[in-house]
Amino acid sequence: MQEHEEAPPELSLAGSVVDKAIEYMSGQNVPPIAIASAFLGGAVSLLARTMPDEAIVRVLENAIASVKSGELRGH
Repeated sequence: MQEHEEAPPELSLAGSVVDKAIEYMSGQNVPPIAIASAFLGGAVSLLARTMPDEAIVRVLENAIASVKSGELRGH
């Protein structure tokens, strides 16, 4: 998605819910690695119920590429 494009409403809602859950868990002193691991595990599990394995691997490879390129540090 380009920067000037607005996110679809369902993506905005999901992002808001995730942000609030992170905020809540951080306030409960849950370590960041535990929060991230729980979300990552849940996300991969959801993908596994809705996509073939090859598609999941592509999603994860794109995420790895974003980390390696430094793209995620810009946010």
